Amino acid sequence: MERQKRIIVDGVDHYLDLLFYHRNLHRLVAIELKIGSFQPGDKGQMELYLGWLNRYERKPGEESPIGLILCAGKRRETIELLDLEKSGIKVSSYWTEALPKAELERKLHEAVKLARAMVGAKNEIAE
Repeated sequence: MERQKRIIVDGVDHYLDLLFYHRNLHRLVAIELKIGSFQPGDKGQMELYLGWLNRYERKPGEESPIGLILCAGKRRETIELLDLEKSGIKVSSYWTEALPKAELERKLHEAVKLARAMVGAKNEIAE
């Protein structure tokens, strides 16, 4: 929908990197791009953007906006402690260069293992 979306809060200009609308989810998707690793303050910035979008851009019948922070790196425990899920925020890291095949395979196996553990934990809670 928009690149460098201008958001004014208390007379101060802020710029959201990318704003999309997800047709199937019926909601705005805010994307913030970070050159460095994820920092806890990035959560507050995204929460501000999502609150503004919810108040001023959300249309009747749409779900609350969600946010995605794309950064060069992230630390798992930091992400967990911030409990981003409750805020509708996801964090993902990008690669600045291709990984060697062995490293890529190791990361893929770790991701599958983590996903299986998460699904198992959710099933235990549901029972």
